[in-house]
Amino acid sequence: MHMSDAVANSLLKAFPGLSCNRASDVLAVPKEAYNPARNQHNSSMILSKISEYAIKSEADRILGITDVDLYVPRLNFVFGEAQYLGKAALISLYRLRPESYGKSQNRELFEERAGKEAIHEIGHTLGLGHCKEPNCVMFFSNSILDTDRKKSVFCDSCYLLVRRHAAT
Repeated sequence: MHMSDAVANSLLKAFPGLSCNRASDVLAVPKEAYNPARNQHNSSMILSKISEYAIKSEADRILGITDVDLYVPRLNFVFGEAQYLGKAALISLYRLRPESYGKSQNRELFEERAGKEAIHEIGHTLGLGHCKEPNCVMFFSNSILDTDRKKSVFCDSCYLLVRRHAAT
């Protein structure tokens, strides 16, 4: 299974009534997003490019999936970023692989992590903030341990917000 198919399956489970289509377009990571001093890419610059693409798209939301290491200026790294109440979101697979932490390759864990981060970032596009409940998919992942601890679903409070958004 292609990673985008695994992510789509996770999104379909988390968001009732959602349909997911994989775009055939591949956007290049903007060269100016790379910071050689950090050996990472500025996620906001990549998100901006996805946003430009999303504006021209008929899709309600666009999720970009990249394999580069992401950061925002005040954090060491991020697993993803999204436009709050916007159309564009981004996740990186770079730090989601078990091998990145000296562990054996584990496709199931890798796909589960990618699904959680995708749900989380799409949640932000729907207006959800970070949740205080550590098991909620909207909990902020400061490390891969946080991602592994949280579930692939919303807590009751966040789920009510998702349902409210779906009704509008």
